[in-house]
Amino acid sequence: MEIILKEDMPTLGRKNDIVKVKDGYARNYLIPRGYAIAATPSAKKMNEENMRQRVHKEEKIKNEARELAKKLEGLSLTIGAKTSSTGKIFGSVNTIQIAEALAEKGFKIDRKNISIKGDVVKEVGKYTATIHLHREVTVEINFEVISE
Repeated sequence: MEIILKEDMPTLGRKNDIVKVKDGYARNYLIPRGYAIAATPSAKKMNEENMRQRVHKEEKIKNEARELAKKLEGLSLTIGAKTSSTGKIFGSVNTIQIAEALAEKGFKIDRKNISIKGDVVKEVGKYTATIHLHREVTVEINFEVISE
């Protein structure tokens, strides 16, 4: 069944994308919860018209994301964490701490748009995080975890 997404869904696609999913998934989960609508011919026409109008706005958003990426490119963060004597962190460093460190530097970025290479940070050291600013714009920043 073809559907039109009303929201960004990480596993399926972005808002206004037309995707094909199994009938039961669409009828029982996506459509009742308001995540999607059925891709009827009239809905497709409306979606195409909306997409034409949004192209200009999307270009502006992409340019803003590129400018922010240029500012973030050389940035490196230092994140303090409580550690044992061997350098193991009590708990872990996650995207919330990275988003807070970026906010201290003046960059307001949602933690959902940040991903850490190597999944979990549980030791003191240097790591890399990827920030997804736009569908086509990503930037990698380096961060160091130190003992407090």
